[in-house]
Amino acid sequence: MKMIGSDYVLEAHNIFHTTEVDGGGCFNGAGNSALVLKGVNLTVHSGEVMAILGSKGSGKRALLDVIARRADGATRGQVLLNGSPLSKALFQQRCGYVTQSCTFVPGLTVAQTLHYTPTILGGYLKSSKVRQVLADLALSQVAHKRVEYLNISEARRLAIGIQLVRDPVMLLLDEPTQGLDPLSAYLLISILSNTAKKTGCGILLSLEKPRSDVFPFLDRALFLCLGGVVYSGGTRAMLEYFHAIGFPCPQLENPLMYYLCLSTVDRRSRDRFLESSQQIEALVERFSRETPISDAPLNNMGSGKVPLAYGKPGELKVWIMLYLKLLASTFSCGVVGMKTLFLRLLLLPISMAILWVFYTNLSDDASGFFTRNGMILNILGLSYGCGILTTISLFPIWRKKLSQDTPEGLYTGTTLLLSYNSVSIPFSAVSAALASCVIYPLLLDTKFNSGTVFAYLFVALWSSYVLAEQMTISFLLVVKVPFNAAIAVTYVLVISIALASGTVRSFKGLQPWLQDNTKGTHTRYASSLLHSIAFQTRKLNCTPTASVICPKPTDFMHERLGLPDPDETIDVAASCAFAVGLAAFNMLLYLFPMPRCVRQKFKD
Repeated sequence: MKMIGSDYVLEAHNIFHTTEVDGGGCFNGAGNSALVLKGVNLTVHSGEVMAILGSKGSGKRALLDVIARRADGATRGQVLLNGSPLSKALFQQRCGYVTQSCTFVPGLTVAQTLHYTPTILGGYLKSSKVRQVLADLALSQVAHKRVEYLNISEARRLAIGIQLVRDPVMLLLDEPTQGLDPLSAYLLISILSNTAKKTGCGILLSLEKPRSDVFPFLDRALFLCLGGVVYSGGTRAMLEYFHAIGFPCPQLENPLMYYLCLSTVDRRSRDRFLESSQQIEALVERFSRETPISDAPLNNMGSGKVPLAYGKPGELKVWIMLYLKLLASTFSCGVVGMKTLFLRLLLLPISMAILWVFYTNLSDDASGFFTRNGMILNILGLSYGCGILTTISLFPIWRKKLSQDTPEGLYTGTTLLLSYNSVSIPFSAVSAALASCVIYPLLLDTKFNSGTVFAYLFVALWSSYVLAEQMTISFLLVVKVPFNAAIAVTYVLVISIALASGTVRSFKGLQPWLQDNTKGTHTRYASSLLHSIAFQTRKLNCTPTASVICPKPTDFMHERLGLPDPDETIDVAASCAFAVGLAAFNMLLYLFPMPRCVRQKFKD
């Protein structure tokens, strides 16, 4: 692994941060502002481990977010790396951030997950580097284990490894020991300490309930309470400082927990709350007096410019990395790979095969015409439904990865969608071709075989599937729960089918303005293609009587669609244009930054 060298210092000076408390939604105003950090100072050197300690609500995560340049709200103060302002771009290049929960792509192994991390070397990692990180994090024994089968300790170390393979000079971790048993927590902190000493990476992590056995691994500590600093400095000096101001740590006590309790507001009663608040205010004021805030940088090394570790990989290289990751997940052995292949390749043909069972004895009499019309309704509904089901089953994990990786600047939503569609669209084309082979004998007269008519059927099925898929992707940008997104898309498509397909009701029953508006839906053109296939070549076997009316195919289509002779060329072009156009629109949509209320939905 690359040795960074002990020549980097991360500094925070007089950090004040104000953020908004959620008002309940996007349309309920900006909410109330709260000051969550009050004059925070810290220093972390290369090769050191610093712990941010504090109870829930003390401002630990807010401080990490401010340093990582991803915090919402107003911030005052300086964050410096070797005396240079730490911009978001510089942080993305030289630092790393591991949140409490990290999403991995199911179906990939631990080694593959590290290997496909976007970084230098054309977007890939050398195998020797991956093996070194696996060894340092005690993951070598599970290198070929699929990520969905990792325990919480292994998953946490893998999340750290994803950052370490990028050679960060500073690594931030938000509650890395949360949810771990004591032995796993000890192992993780000891690994981080060894990694810091070996690579020269400075590590800044937050802890809520530190155990005494991790004390030897911490070089520095920062105690926060309600955004104020009770202490910041070396852990050895911490004992001397609190002893000097009259708060010596009792023997056999865990000094980290003892001073954490000392800097925590007691909320068990009003009197205790007031007493503990006053004591903490006195401690914060005492520390600020003994360590006055300086406007000048604490560290003046360097020329003010931090060299970049590597150039940012190009969009093409990142696209290739994401594309290979999608393929690896799709063709992985195990439940995840089988599920993905089934949804992408076999769900639509099997749905059409089930439909074939119910419509296999269709006749060409008068009732058969209306039954065939109902079959077209079912074909459209199943094509849309398969697209929705596949998308809500497979895409949310990639959407969550996007929300986690976007702050790192690894790739844009457009790059992700381009990679996702590069895998999804070819699979959907194969799936639609198989489904067309299944349903083709039902729609078309067996005496009339035509490659052109088969192509019309393929376009109708494929465009319906892709349109539903892309519409679901659009909703998943702002809707967190996949099932809710599926309901919303289904509602839109049900309305389109009812009004524009000519299967639920004929166009003659619609108002003229509504008939014109149906031209703006995909359903009208896909339904027109299916009606053309099903009725243009039919020879009606019907003897008219007083009670039976035998419609002509042209008259029947005119009643259902308002067109006696549809133009299949226009229908094919319009059907494809709706599907491809919505895919292009999604890539543009995923470029725009989302409102804060939407981003909050996808936070850990």
